[in-house]
Amino acid sequence: MRTRLFVDFWNFQINWNSRSKKHIDWQKVPHVLLGEAQRIISNGGLTGKLAFEEIRVYSSFEPAKGNDRKLKGWLQSWLDRQPGFTVSIRERKSRQKPIRCRECGHEVAQCCKCQKPYSHAAEKGVDTAICTDLLSLAWEGAYDLAILLSSDADYIPAVERLQTKKFKIINATWHGHGHDLAKTCWAHFEIDSLIPHLERPPQS
Repeated sequence: MRTRLFVDFWNFQINWNSRSKKHIDWQKVPHVLLGEAQRIISNGGLTGKLAFEEIRVYSSFEPAKGNDRKLKGWLQSWLDRQPGFTVSIRERKSRQKPIRCRECGHEVAQCCKCQKPYSHAAEKGVDTAICTDLLSLAWEGAYDLAILLSSDADYIPAVERLQTKKFKIINATWHGHGHDLAKTCWAHFEIDSLIPHLERPPQS
């Protein structure tokens, strides 16, 4: 069964940071997740062997932030060059967003101490890119099974549509997150128990 992995980078990374103090060994990610998915389908009565085709990683960055610029450089110059990896990066644009009091409705547009305006850089485009690739690659016959690493319910309509066409979607999620997406997918597994297998070993 030809298998592609679709990874929502920030959904994965933020949850990882709250659970592990070590870095992710990205070279291990496709093989560890594929192995767990193989166990799941075997327990589900399927006899097919999963064949790794590609892992697609979808991220975003805010140009005004130095750490985000470094992340973009790492995604482009290292991760995207690893065998089997394809990286898609979207730019987040910061917009002013006043804070509104829930009690009286009064809005505060800037910090009372430094006078800088409150802003928010919404992550737009990543969900759409993943849904588009899930659907278009399926329609092209590029995979039989997809592993979707995210907890975001926005993917549910695309998953439902694909599964009516007999594609199998397995959700890789975190304990206590993404119940609606997990139950919509053909199967799911939690990443928490896989953390030791995904941690980068200390460098000597």
